[in-house]
Amino acid sequence: MDDLDDCVLNHSLQLVSHGNSKSSDNGIAFVCEFPQEGHQVGDGQNPVLVKLPSQCSVHQLRLQLCMVAQEKNLLTDPIGLLDPERYQLLYTKADDLYEIYNDCQILRTLDAAWFLNSQGVKMGKISITERKMDSEDTQKYHHTLAELIGFDLNATKDNRLSELSFTRRKFASPRREELKRRDFRSYATEPWTTVAPVPKDLHDLLHRNLAVTFYYNSSSFYVKADLQISPDGLFMLFLDLVSETGHSFEGLKGEHVLKVCGREEFLVGDLPLVNFLWVRQCLKNNEELYLNVVPIKLLPSDKVQSDEWPLVDSLMGFSSTHEELVLRRKTVDDILMISLWECDRRFRVKIIGFDTPKLPSKIPPFVHVEASIIYGNKTVSSICTTPKSFGDEVLWNTWLEFDIPLKDIPRGTKLGFTVNASTPDSPSARPGKSPTTGPTAPDFQKVKRNVLYFVNLQLIDHKSSLSQGPHTLHMWPFPDQENEAFTHEADKLSTASNPDVANSMAITFLLDRYSFPVVIPQGRACPEVLSPSSDSTLPPFLSSKQRDIAEKDTHASYSLFTTGKHLQRFREESVRYSSNLPQFLRSVDWLHPGAVQDVHWLLSHWEPQDLDLPVALELLSVDFADEKVRSLAVRRLELLSNEELLRYLLQLVQTLKVEPYHNSCLACFLIQRALRSKRIGHFFFWHLRSEVAGCPFFRQRMALILEAYLMGCGEAMLTSFQQQVQIVQNLNEVATAVKRLFPDKTDLPPTAAQKLQELLQACTFPSDFQVPFDPRIKASQIQINQCKIMASKKKPIWLEFSSVDSHRPNGSSVGIIFKQGDDLRQDMLIIQILNVMDSIWQEKSLDLKLVPYGCISTGYNIGMIEIVQDAVTIAAVQRTQGGTRGTFKNDALFEWLKGKCPLQEKHYQAMEKFVNSCAGYCVATYVLGIGDRHNDNIMITEQGNLFHIDFGHILGNTKSFLGLNRERAPFVLTPDFLYVMGRVKGRSSLYFQRFRDTCVEAYLCLRSQSRLLVTLFSLMLLTGIPELSAMPDMRYLRWTLQEERTEEEARHHFLQQIALCEQLGWTVQANWWFHMVAGIKVERRSTTIFQ
Repeated sequence: MDDLDDCVLNHSLQLVSHGNSKSSDNGIAFVCEFPQEGHQVGDGQNPVLVKLPSQCSVHQLRLQLCMVAQEKNLLTDPIGLLDPERYQLLYTKADDLYEIYNDCQILRTLDAAWFLNSQGVKMGKISITERKMDSEDTQKYHHTLAELIGFDLNATKDNRLSELSFTRRKFASPRREELKRRDFRSYATEPWTTVAPVPKDLHDLLHRNLAVTFYYNSSSFYVKADLQISPDGLFMLFLDLVSETGHSFEGLKGEHVLKVCGREEFLVGDLPLVNFLWVRQCLKNNEELYLNVVPIKLLPSDKVQSDEWPLVDSLMGFSSTHEELVLRRKTVDDILMISLWECDRRFRVKIIGFDTPKLPSKIPPFVHVEASIIYGNKTVSSICTTPKSFGDEVLWNTWLEFDIPLKDIPRGTKLGFTVNASTPDSPSARPGKSPTTGPTAPDFQKVKRNVLYFVNLQLIDHKSSLSQGPHTLHMWPFPDQENEAFTHEADKLSTASNPDVANSMAITFLLDRYSFPVVIPQGRACPEVLSPSSDSTLPPFLSSKQRDIAEKDTHASYSLFTTGKHLQRFREESVRYSSNLPQFLRSVDWLHPGAVQDVHWLLSHWEPQDLDLPVALELLSVDFADEKVRSLAVRRLELLSNEELLRYLLQLVQTLKVEPYHNSCLACFLIQRALRSKRIGHFFFWHLRSEVAGCPFFRQRMALILEAYLMGCGEAMLTSFQQQVQIVQNLNEVATAVKRLFPDKTDLPPTAAQKLQELLQACTFPSDFQVPFDPRIKASQIQINQCKIMASKKKPIWLEFSSVDSHRPNGSSVGIIFKQGDDLRQDMLIIQILNVMDSIWQEKSLDLKLVPYGCISTGYNIGMIEIVQDAVTIAAVQRTQGGTRGTFKNDALFEWLKGKCPLQEKHYQAMEKFVNSCAGYCVATYVLGIGDRHNDNIMITEQGNLFHIDFGHILGNTKSFLGLNRERAPFVLTPDFLYVMGRVKGRSSLYFQRFRDTCVEAYLCLRSQSRLLVTLFSLMLLTGIPELSAMPDMRYLRWTLQEERTEEEARHHFLQQIALCEQLGWTVQANWWFHMVAGIKVERRSTTIFQ
């Protein structure tokens, strides 16, 4: 080591934070460790001291290192140091290795472990390493990930600073943070529990002991356990049993866990047994609890493959504060970048033209280009070119100038382009003018015939830099089929370009170019105080006197709230209005920096717990693009338990589409929670994989997030996902072959079942696998003789699998319907909402016996549906009680139930289940406007539990025949249902009165959570579900919940609906009879899935 290095390393060092570091000359020094040829990092490097001005960029550091390496002959090819793909610059912080990833980053913004030497010079230590080629194992690992994701991110050709590449590296941070915190045992044995009160019908059982049978090795042990005992206490009982019976198991000295026989479900922790979902299921079914005692060491390994990527600097680092970037008193040599907040000129774009290699089927005579500035879901300003004759190449070379200054453009703003059909006299703006400034994005459903192509560009990129110079983007064709799902809220706002480069229209345009990068600063060195710029930005709870003061005096407006005696009151007052926060934020002018600053100041004084959950979910909708607003909402979600988060996971995955950038607080939050919980991770995987397969507009984003999760979920989860994907791929191939063999036929030949069995026999299925719609269920060998093709247009396949080896007696088989050609997302939504409704009722100790059967989309128009065992359709019951005339036989259902439950006690229990489940589904189907309710999609179990299937029509979209509405009753309450309750010819009965009371109680419970239900539906507008595609669809839900009425008026309203159903019950029976006799082949998706 030379004298210089000795001097550097012998300095007295003092650790300092980035924010408080000081330097005598604004310089920064780096102790740089060069690799010796053929050696690794830390093995014989030559430390070299390099000093630069602190405002230099990383690229300038590389230049300096290149000169030093060349001068001292430290590397064979010193020029290679200029290539970040060849040489990495690394630093260590808190035992983690970080790569200085962005060559444009300013050195002083690096989040490194700085220290000061004795002369007060700010110093850091970096290592220079040469990148290595991926090993064979690494390549194999990434190939496995690509197969699981359904998309190969490595095959995407992007530069290292592209959003895709940059985000892949950024996601390593939240993943590694979560893995550091993860407890192996908690992750591997997470229990399925609930904190909901015990249902009223189970209260009597709480005073009894639960029969429990333990299995360990080849021995079994029986005990009666108190329901208030914890799993830890239950295991102690097991140990006592072992001791009392004289058994001696040396293996019991290690850690063990209680696992439910035949299920991937554990009983662990200190909660009472009655809080475990499976224990409650045993109580409901009057069954014993069967448990395996499993050594922890025998559980599948959750080892995570080491991450070959170093972490990247936690700060974006592309810019600094506004004051440090201002051009005043700077020479050209001092300028590295320009603050966007200094740019007073208006934004403009030059439309060069477009060319298309493939003309559309319907060629319009004239076209024009419309350019729009979009923020959130609002078109802030738009301007059009003049119309020109359409051809394979159209040129304009026209500047379009908007009425928006560059300095007002916030992060997340998009520049949108549409190519529209037009006529020569179509109104269009003259170049240099911005004729329209509308509050919302154009209604693309109304102008569907005019829009031909569209594409968007992120004006402020993921590095906070303004887009500059020439661009060529490949456009998406606007859907021209009436039945093609499309929503401008999500797909139309995507910044992805069409990957089909060879066949897609390409638009070329030019943005103003600058000599330096133009960036949005990280903030201001001295933030301006609250400065209300307009009346709309002032908090809505101010008194008129306070408002007058704030408007007249900027400083007074700040001191009005920040003085000690007022700040606490301000927070208390603002929190009182938290339910109005979304409405207030919608009124903010987000392109007015002063207004935005005021809002950010306001939000900084809120705590996450101040927000109600429905408000937080609403803040994640397409209406809100501001990152601080969305961050506050995510912080509220962090307070949710795993059970609660799983309840809303379907919507949260969809809201990823409206995040301005791939890397977001919501994405990081979901990745971390999925890595913390296997049950969340399981459904997170399938929701994302389905979007990767079916949504090209957000394929890269969903693939990025899914990859980040898979790289941390562990070996056991990866193996399980591989088995599930293998099953799905095999069944998809079988379904394709079935449709090819039996095209467009509903009547199948007698040989169809045999042909299916031959196709299944040729498949290679895993020995066992977790079922995608419920990871607690593990299926084993396929029972080929029980499989069949169902007589339906889409040819769904009925599959039976045996259960895994289990000590549990009478273990039922696992039944699955595999469907190809149907979008199951609407069914998933309704089943999820039924689960939410059930949780609302359970909190009030109201168990309405809902059967939210498993249903999951596993790809583009493919998915799985659970077969509910021991259940038949109402149509099947009616056929057994009189054939087609059974639809008018009012006692048909009653007699069938009596035959299934001949014992008086069993019959009483069946009646209780029927009344409660009928009430639950009457309320749910009415509120959700579920249509197409015939006797083939209403089912009943042999224990009297009624439930509905096939949710192809929702929110009041009912079926019609010959132009007449077939469904006139608000919900299904037919005379045969009333007969079971003892309601015959209007005669009153205790069961019917209980039914009415239960309905009203359940309805009022839902009304109290109307905002949550409406918000959950509104977030699903992003999916493109045909019957849920616009905000007006929410009006039906608000009307059925009677939001504008008092509770008493709502009570009376629902009792009126029950009375109306009684009056119109005969019309439902007539429809059912016509359905059975005429065999109406309506367009439905799964009306026979459980027959």
